[in-house]
Amino acid sequence: MGFTETIETVGKVIDAIGVGAIALGGLLAAGMAIGRLLRRNPNTYRLFRGQLGRAILLGLELLVAADIIRTVAITPTLESVGVLAGIVLIRTFLSWSLELEITGRWPWQKEAVSPGTSAPAGPAGPAPEPPASDMAQPTIR
Repeated sequence: MGFTETIETVGKVIDAIGVGAIALGGLLAAGMAIGRLLRRNPNTYRLFRGQLGRAILLGLELLVAADIIRTVAITPTLESVGVLAGIVLIRTFLSWSLELEITGRWPWQKEAVSPGTSAPAGPAGPAPEPPASDMAQPTIR
């Protein structure tokens, strides 16, 4: 197997991993959302969108990497580089849009840290306390 065939194979494998990340992430997000719906969790939709968005982001990044590998290593013509630039531009815009939807800020913006805390809060603030039924009950002797 020559260099060109190896690079083409690597690109196809990374493409497949990217598509798999989107598909598997979507299935996992849907499965978790169904479980939350059955438990009547009020944050089901928001959590589903966040998990699905992260899966799509990961998949897009892998697909861009595969495109770059194949275009630069195999066919570095002006036309192929131009097509790659367009694809990367579109996928980058999609990634930024998804990041904004998931976190509420652009990727280049710093996460805000609340005074007196060491870890930043998520887009909806700190995690809520678990319901009383999920907490261990103290034993009284």
